[in-house]
Amino acid sequence: MKAVLFYGPQNIKYEETSIKPLSEGEILVKVEVALTCGTDVKTYRRGHPVLIKSVPSGFGHEFSGIVAKTGKGVENVKVGDRVVAANSAPCGECFYCKKEEYNLCENLDLLNGAYAEYIVVPERIVKKNTLILPDNLSFEKAAFCEPLANVVHGIERTNIEAGQSVGIIGIGPIGLMFARLAKLKGARVIVAGRNPIKLRLAEEFAEADEVVDLKKYSNPEKIFREFSDEKKGLDVVVECVGLPEIWELAFSCVRKGGTVHFFGGCKSGSTVSFDTTKIHYGDVKLMSVFHHTPKYFRQALDLIASGKVCVEKLITDTLPLEKVEYAMEQHIAGNAIKFLIKP
Repeated sequence: MKAVLFYGPQNIKYEETSIKPLSEGEILVKVEVALTCGTDVKTYRRGHPVLIKSVPSGFGHEFSGIVAKTGKGVENVKVGDRVVAANSAPCGECFYCKKEEYNLCENLDLLNGAYAEYIVVPERIVKKNTLILPDNLSFEKAAFCEPLANVVHGIERTNIEAGQSVGIIGIGPIGLMFARLAKLKGARVIVAGRNPIKLRLAEEFAEADEVVDLKKYSNPEKIFREFSDEKKGLDVVVECVGLPEIWELAFSCVRKGGTVHFFGGCKSGSTVSFDTTKIHYGDVKLMSVFHHTPKYFRQALDLIASGKVCVEKLITDTLPLEKVEYAMEQHIAGNAIKFLIKP
């Protein structure tokens, strides 16, 4: 098959490679569409110690397709089924799984290899995190299940309620989906960013109540406070950038009794400084949520299939498999939200 393989930072190759023989419980999926992802862009730029453990490695993890072959013992899907698979599944047996904290599973192996004509899905993901698509749902929309599942998890854990003021800092695909789901919860949503493509989608896709172009303002904290009730600060602030200085900005925008959700993961070893007086005497809740679980993966599929989240609006363009490196460079240049890759 043809595939894009990762050899090292800024070193990916479109080439022919063999299809791994199926082991018991595995399935072979013909990839109909794959999506580019911010995590893939980070991996392309500097590698990834968790996603890429050896090279050459498969690359890409958001996809949907058709079951082309099944290994021995597979019962929940069959050849010809239209499916979407997550990029992980919990073991169900470790310390964290026994506490039902499935996203923290100690054996959470992450699946890569979506930028290819075919992908082998491991047995555990087949059993726990592979879903058959509704007949009327396109492959293009279904491929968004994995990124949306992360956001569904984040929104639910943040406990956003109708009428709350919610600020989203960083409006890449994840921030835009956070804004959209917060609106579905009935919140009043203000978003802030710099990229004109993303600012436009904050209105058209997320339907945010207020969209702030940070290139025009030197004091975003003031803007967020003016949007809040009685200018006391936002009820909820969600950081979707992953930079220490933006974490600190998010903290400065929340009111007493409010919640700051640090969803954007910073580089390993990063540190931040917060005013302990504001945290303690202001009764501020600081939180982070990582990854997704099978529950949220299913909820994401339901949201997409119902039409409540029009994910197709996030597609910048459709590209062939051999253009994945071009897609990565366009992301780095700030010219894209999501590319749809068709092998």
